[in-house]
Amino acid sequence: MSFTDLKKIGDSQKKSAVVDVRSGDTVRVTQKIKEGEKFRSQVFEGVVIRTDRKNSHTARITVRKVASGVGVEKSFLIHSPLVESIEIVHRAKVRRKNLSFLRERSGKSARLTNKAFDRTSVNTLPVAEEKKVEEAAPEAVVAEEAKAE
Repeated sequence: MSFTDLKKIGDSQKKSAVVDVRSGDTVRVTQKIKEGEKFRSQVFEGVVIRTDRKNSHTARITVRKVASGVGVEKSFLIHSPLVESIEIVHRAKVRRKNLSFLRERSGKSARLTNKAFDRTSVNTLPVAEEKKVEEAAPEAVVAEEAKAE
């Protein structure tokens, strides 16, 4: 297999639209977890401390949260079928791609400065908007034909 073949396969597996996640964002990741024969959804909410290979089909984010006084980090493949959704809760002003310095900090020194953003426009997928336009288009065509007659 050549590199171009692998690239075609990767591009075909890539989700067409994913929320634009950046370092410093507080995100709510919903993941499918298999228990026996059944699947259940689990939510993991925390700060994105690292983004890897952003434009690749192997794009990954590392999310950190503090649970019961213990820091917990989890990595998610953005295009994985087990990741149901990624919702951005807060967006922070950061100047780095890798925020590993947050691991040693706690309390006020671990705070990030929030940045204003439109939560509804960021969390909606562009593909969903295109589908809405396509669905509305046949109705508009029918209405225009009725006016012409």
